[in-house]
Amino acid sequence: MAVGFDTSLDSKAWEHFYEKGTDDIPLHYVRKGNGQPVILLHGWPGFWFDWRYVIPGLSQHCDVIAPDFRGFGDSGKPEIQPSEGYTPGHLASDIINLMNTLNIQKAVFVAHDIGATVSQTIARDYPEYVKGLVLLNPPYPGIGSRRFDASIQKEFWYQHLHSLPLAEMLIGGSADSINHYISHFYHHWKGKKSTITAGDLADIIRVYSRPGHFNKSIAYYKARAAAKTVQAVNQYSSLPIHQTTKVLWGEDDPVIPVSWSDKLGEHFSDVTLETLPGIGHFVPFEAPERVIDAVLALA
Repeated sequence: MAVGFDTSLDSKAWEHFYEKGTDDIPLHYVRKGNGQPVILLHGWPGFWFDWRYVIPGLSQHCDVIAPDFRGFGDSGKPEIQPSEGYTPGHLASDIINLMNTLNIQKAVFVAHDIGATVSQTIARDYPEYVKGLVLLNPPYPGIGSRRFDASIQKEFWYQHLHSLPLAEMLIGGSADSINHYISHFYHHWKGKKSTITAGDLADIIRVYSRPGHFNKSIAYYKARAAAKTVQAVNQYSSLPIHQTTKVLWGEDDPVIPVSWSDKLGEHFSDVTLETLPGIGHFVPFEAPERVIDAVLALA
């Protein structure tokens, strides 16, 4: 953990910046440190704050940039049809534009949850920008049709809900509903050895309870649902990723189980896997020291 560092959302230790992304959409990011550029890509239900325990230690060695994707945190939330503005390709383009604005030619990407999907898009579409990848419990093409197995639907139900207008009506209009909904995932997806502090959860829920934030945060899922066909996904994902990739996978993740790591070698030509006993889905705050070690091995 970040000993002696105030990791609360309102800490004065965080340095906040804004730049224009694709189509002039403002992108918010936190930046700290010097050296090898490292870009941290968050998941859902999160934002840059996913990395609150990674940034302090990693920034002692590297130039750490933790952006909010469009639709999340303090970044812009454009009123665009999800399929026209919230796909992994759109989110990837924002990050590349940010790198160009900051004159960063190549970075190590550290990515969790939907961030892992975006980072793989960057590695395929903009390979010259990627020095290496650290992926945490990553969705990746080797999961294949297993995501549709009946046995996993007790965990994947939220993705189906997010693709329906019902999600905004049932959840997005009520701060109390958002509180209960977001809290469910942080308590249910963490590992046996992990906890989330009441203060951290309150900070996360405070951001998700801002007007319109929850509804825009699920636009990514709507975009994926609109675009996804098994044939299209398989055709695109047959292209392997060649950049050096380190995968950390929590053994207690109920939604992206560690057994799904068995096909990594078919989709990454230079990959190593480290499994984390007792760790669940939220590797950035459950095992930040392991994340830092993996990044420094690439940086």
